[in-house]
Amino acid sequence: MKFSISREALLRPLSLVAGVVERRQTLPVLSNVLIEVQDTQLALTGTDLEVELIGRVEPSQVDEPGSATVPARKLMDICKSLPEQAEIAFTLEEGRAILRSGRSRFTLSTLPVAEFPNIEDSQASQELTLPRGSLKQLIDATSFAMAQQDVRYYLNGMLLELGHNLVRTVATDGHRLAMCTRSVEVSVEPTQKLIVPRKGILELVRLLDDSDEPVELTLGASHIRAHTGSFTFTSKLIDGKFPDYERVIPRGGDKVFIADRADLRQVLSRTSILSNEKYRGVRLNLEAGNLRVLANNPEQEEAEENIAIDYDGNALEIGFNVGYLIDVLNALDEDRVQMTLSDSNSSAIMEEPGGGDALYVVMPMRL
Repeated sequence: MKFSISREALLRPLSLVAGVVERRQTLPVLSNVLIEVQDTQLALTGTDLEVELIGRVEPSQVDEPGSATVPARKLMDICKSLPEQAEIAFTLEEGRAILRSGRSRFTLSTLPVAEFPNIEDSQASQELTLPRGSLKQLIDATSFAMAQQDVRYYLNGMLLELGHNLVRTVATDGHRLAMCTRSVEVSVEPTQKLIVPRKGILELVRLLDDSDEPVELTLGASHIRAHTGSFTFTSKLIDGKFPDYERVIPRGGDKVFIADRADLRQVLSRTSILSNEKYRGVRLNLEAGNLRVLANNPEQEEAEENIAIDYDGNALEIGFNVGYLIDVLNALDEDRVQMTLSDSNSSAIMEEPGGGDALYVVMPMRL
């Protein structure tokens, strides 16, 4: 194997592919990236057995096609540290990868290509195309609510629901729920519900931008595959049953107020400074035209803030984890936010005034 490539051409696909590679691996080859070079194309592959990412780029020159696996992190650090516009010459000599650039020379260990695992192709049941921007917005609106290491493993990911002219993402960690629905020209019959693991979602969204360029999705029984330009992303799906999110959404809340989103976020952020560090609870006192936000902690310190709101209903006192409210306010991109409450023991709904693509449910806390 012998080829040369510019630093910039190699760095973008390498940094994305290396993001998939885990630092602590049971199999040594999984901390490597697979490099395959053919006449006019260089392919880089990284995997952790759950998620796989292939990035393709055109090398400057190919003298000898071939393949090798080299340590992903070290290769990326070398590329980053080389000067801009540097040309890198890559050769395989006696089982070692040699990189030359200007006056620099690096020798990297390799592992056999045959040991590198690839996610097997499962039978594709459906193929569809979405605008990248739409999928990115759906993920951005909901990904913060995914659980991190819940024993209910099906919560450690995101539900992707595809139906007739409808794409929906839902994430919940049991304390809050985020749902976003977009009408997109797709037709999936019957409706497909896939649970994509947390890492798969976080890696997939790095490949997306706000453009209307297409992302091609291939849905299989146990995998989802996405093609965007020069990247192919594959993730295993979580085998489990996602909670019935429709039942979680509270109905019939009669106390609806509208506030300025940025002002409310600042008020909650300031108040949270003196909340209990462990539980992060704040108390909301709702009254006509005003929302009073209170926090205290075991050191007997207190914070109180008032913010003007559009509301003329009955008074209500309710407690929340302040972090959950701030997360929702960060995810919404409207200037104002609408909150619907019924009583101090029922979940609240947060959304754009009049309802938009996204809807958020936050469970209350007993304070």
